[in-house]
Amino acid sequence: MLVEMTELLGRQVFTPEGRLLGEVGNIVVDVEGTKIDGLFIDEPSALLVEDSKPINIPYRWVASVNDVVLLKYFPKRVSVKRAPKAPAPAEAAAPAAR
Repeated sequence: MLVEMTELLGRQVFTPEGRLLGEVGNIVVDVEGTKIDGLFIDEPSALLVEDSKPINIPYRWVASVNDVVLLKYFPKRVSVKRAPKAPAPAEAAAPAAR
């Protein structure tokens, strides 16, 4: 079954366990390789993705596409990496004690 890329937009995406991850909001395309690289989920389930941050699902994780998209792999939970805190301006400007 051939599916046009635009037909994927709005389709529900389910994990291998049958949990609703979210809907396809956009498609990531590898222009040079002329293939779909990933599916962008705008508002994923808060149960599966911390803070419901948008995520890109690699297309290699897709098992099948029909009325819905079924994944063959998805981690138990996706966490957001926190950037290390920058030092306060007063701490950064203070000269080192000798």
